[in-house]
Amino acid sequence: MPMRCEIVTQDRQLFEGEIDMLVAPGTEGMMGILPNHAPLLTTLNFGELIVRHGDEEEIFVVAGGVMEVQPDAVVVLADAGEHMADIDEERAENARRRAEELLAQGPQSDTDEYLAIQASLRRSELRLSSVRKHRRKTPGIRIERGGET
Repeated sequence: MPMRCEIVTQDRQLFEGEIDMLVAPGTEGMMGILPNHAPLLTTLNFGELIVRHGDEEEIFVVAGGVMEVQPDAVVVLADAGEHMADIDEERAENARRRAEELLAQGPQSDTDEYLAIQASLRRSELRLSSVRKHRRKTPGIRIERGGET
């Protein structure tokens, strides 16, 4: 019996549909969510969020957020996130390089700016790691949108 799932960021909806299982990066570790799960409200860490439906998996990269689980539904409110197919590896590499250069200049006078640069580096590294790990031909994992692997 599938459950309803919605994955959203502040500016867009990443996924909506019926799923059989969700694997999420909780702040205390990875969590597997199945239909009829006990109600849960938790925070999310940076990591991969995996949606399984039928024989397929869709992979999303999320940078924190919260998740609410009910027995028949799960809602993920990600601080930032994207589908694996939407990640541009070259752009992520350039962002990583820029963030590393800024951090190499030493601590900024503005703490918020320094923390934003650190978060940007962390997101870029997560994107690169995920893309390099999953963008090989892997049966059953949807890397491209529209069902192509």
